[in-house]
Amino acid sequence: MKALIVDDEPIARRVLREELELLRGIEILGEAGDGKEALQQIAKMQPEVVFLDLQMPVMSGFEVVRNLTGPNLPIVVIVTAFDQHAIQAFEAGAVDYLLKPVSEARLRTAVERARSLMGRPIEIAESVGKIASLQPASPPHTKKIVGRNGEEYFLLGLDEIVAFQAERELVWIVTAKQRLLATQSLRTIQQRLGEPHFQRVHRNAIVNINHIRKMSALSSQRWLITLSNSLQIIASKRQAHSIREILRW
Repeated sequence: MKALIVDDEPIARRVLREELELLRGIEILGEAGDGKEALQQIAKMQPEVVFLDLQMPVMSGFEVVRNLTGPNLPIVVIVTAFDQHAIQAFEAGAVDYLLKPVSEARLRTAVERARSLMGRPIEIAESVGKIASLQPASPPHTKKIVGRNGEEYFLLGLDEIVAFQAERELVWIVTAKQRLLATQSLRTIQQRLGEPHFQRVHRNAIVNINHIRKMSALSSQRWLITLSNSLQIIASKRQAHSIREILRW
């Protein structure tokens, strides 16, 4: 089964590729980093299955599906953070959806479901058509962040999150009582939050302004921020503008 991986995060693409390479009967034709590139690769390579991220710059996964044409449509497996879009797409007709980071067992199940549709173009077309007909919405008040602890996944409201902290390739979601692994990079989290009360205060940290309890000036441009769970973060000079925004609140 010939596959194409579509995701705007290089780390996510690499991890998924490595997991797929462990499975028998999968040939990875290539990767795409955004929707427009995905459509070009699909037209050129004619993959039988596309592992498709939904939330991407330039063109979303939903837009990719809406622009699929031709008699030989690929089987679509949604790969995304666990949110209403993934559930909506799955219920509408996606062969399966995978939650980042993808577990081996879930990936194996998705591949077998995709394999079961091989040689059934009418059913594949119906699946693609149902996904394409969706009009997803992103109500800011229902936005959730996914945190991972081993094989368990937690859906967190934004008000529960004290901060995000990066340690090399790992990103931690800090709450009042625990730390959970995030399913996305810190840069992607910042782009997708779209919430003014989350401010980048260091290249490795984003804080929830509503959880700031004290700010102590270390110098004219460096601050020690104390959060509601007693976590302390030093704001970098590069993020001095973020401190000014916080002080305006």
